[in-house]
Amino acid sequence: MRADDFVNLHVHTEYSLLDGACRIRNLVNRVRELGQTAVAITDHGNMYGAVEFWNEAKKAGIKPVIGCEVYVAPRTRFDKEPRLDTSPYHLVLLCENNKGYRNLVKLVSLAGLEGFYNKPRVDSELLKKYHKGLICLSGCLAGEIPRLLVSDTQSDGSTNAHTQTDHHRFFLNIAAGHILDLGIQHMDGRLCQNDKNTHHQSESHQQRRGKGRHLCAHFVADGHITH
Repeated sequence: MRADDFVNLHVHTEYSLLDGACRIRNLVNRVRELGQTAVAITDHGNMYGAVEFWNEAKKAGIKPVIGCEVYVAPRTRFDKEPRLDTSPYHLVLLCENNKGYRNLVKLVSLAGLEGFYNKPRVDSELLKKYHKGLICLSGCLAGEIPRLLVSDTQSDGSTNAHTQTDHHRFFLNIAAGHILDLGIQHMDGRLCQNDKNTHHQSESHQQRRGKGRHLCAHFVADGHITH
């Protein structure tokens, strides 16, 4: 793969507290040094770095992709009970156009104003209402789909993000140490379970195959850059 064919779409900057360490100017300069032509920032639950990132990227001749790794409430953004609502899912949203940028601003704002419980949270209602112009990545191991895959819950894998966004703009993250370690392979446009890499190869095998078959998602490799 040529350098200008590769784009980091999951990057945490200094605005992701306790997670990211990338200074935006240094990030943009490094992208240019590597011969890449675009990069995204996807800070946790906020867009504080968006304007600085846009200006630095444009100055360096790099295409900026503005995004955010939002937190998704397990139930609704208004539910705020201990244990039930303290572990929101992670979901990466990227702006495809100006409409997407405006919708992402709306989502992030409402997450803080209405959904804040330990962290700013959106929910399925907000995703359904403000998904236009956004590209959705399933997220890291803390995403809803990875959690379903590693659990033994009876679910078909049709998550809030997958059902409430445009299917052709939904991408499943695969990354070493994350979903790949669960033995997921792409076959005929669907997900299936790879026996040889699965820790639970007997009873849960057919259950996990069932979860994947309903997703029919496109894939994107995830490097998850934090520093």
